[in-house]
Amino acid sequence: MDSDSVRGVGRRRLLGWGGLAAAGVVAGASLVGAQPGYAGAAPADDDRIPPDTLPGGAYDRYVAKLAADGKFSGVVLLSHRGRTVLSRGYGMADRENGIRNHEGTAFSLSSAGKPFYAVAVLQLAQQGKVKLSDTVGTHLKGFAKDIAEQVTIHHLLSGTSGLAGPDEDVQRVFQSRDEVHAYYEQRARQAKLVGVPGVPNTGHEEPEVTISALIVEAVTGKTYWDYAQENIFERCGMTGSAFYTRPQWLTDKHIAHPYMTLADGSVVDAVRNLDKSSPDPNVLGKNPGRAFIDAPGDGGFATAPDLVRFARALGDGTVLDRPWADVLTAAKIPQGPASFGAYGIPVSIVNGQWMYQRAGGNPGVGANWDIYPYTGWVGVILGNCDGVPLPEMIGQEMQAITGAPADGGSGG
Repeated sequence: MDSDSVRGVGRRRLLGWGGLAAAGVVAGASLVGAQPGYAGAAPADDDRIPPDTLPGGAYDRYVAKLAADGKFSGVVLLSHRGRTVLSRGYGMADRENGIRNHEGTAFSLSSAGKPFYAVAVLQLAQQGKVKLSDTVGTHLKGFAKDIAEQVTIHHLLSGTSGLAGPDEDVQRVFQSRDEVHAYYEQRARQAKLVGVPGVPNTGHEEPEVTISALIVEAVTGKTYWDYAQENIFERCGMTGSAFYTRPQWLTDKHIAHPYMTLADGSVVDAVRNLDKSSPDPNVLGKNPGRAFIDAPGDGGFATAPDLVRFARALGDGTVLDRPWADVLTAAKIPQGPASFGAYGIPVSIVNGQWMYQRAGGNPGVGANWDIYPYTGWVGVILGNCDGVPLPEMIGQEMQAITGAPADGGSGG
């Protein structure tokens, strides 16, 4: 890939993409599980299974070594046209109760769950209930005049709103869904217009995500969490995925706990130790367990097979009609020689094909999913410990699937 490739993207750069971002798609390109259609013919060898993706292959050996060296705990999965090619689980989902990570374990997604809010908004656009040209004030009251009249839904989804939010209280411990909702709604209403709407000057700032979720709520009369559960997770058959609350995180045996490394080198379960926080300067003070539920429009929990189901549902019309799926994934904002921003997800050209990718991270949390629409591949990485070399893992996965060098080689 180019200089903006995932291998070259460090933790700070990932955080700059909206809490750890990434993803992609292009207008006209078909999604996973479908033929490329009017975007052009698929490569002749698109049904070939590269040896590096198979059990015992280069990618499998690479991840196994990471786990053996204590650098990875979690699940990786490679799927080709809906068939699992490689599925591995390493480490413990809950060390206190001796529960191991496995394919059915649900992991916190952090920003890797952001595409769900874009899908939700586009479902409403598909139904004619919103227009992408609608301003914030079309659907919501109580926002500053400049925001209400100048910022559109398109700006929110594309990360070009010019909005910036207030500093976050990273030490706060939430006690209910209502408290979380009220806090983030208040922060969204405190947002300031610091740039020119339509100019690429933000990276999916928190107010853009929250305001999008508030629009979904205003139009549907449901909380964002309930709407997404019903219209995305359930529709896709994502039976192990949800916007779980902290009490569920503590008691549900199929949810991985986040293991956070403290300044003294000790490792703690972030959900069971709410008084602890990360020493990482990129996430200083944060502890994912302090949230009672993820912020509206953000996060959620998913299993690796469920993310494959979501990827396939984007391509077969399950969650969006095909033209609207193309709207979601169309390359909109140039970010590098062969990388672009779409709605909620960046997209890249890798070795002559599109790759749609979204990553997320928090203390003890590292998540990433990739879609290769021309060849029907989906790659998932879900981790529950600090120190996971996510950019390097994405690069190794990309190399195994596409043959592109992990440190470069993007084709345009």
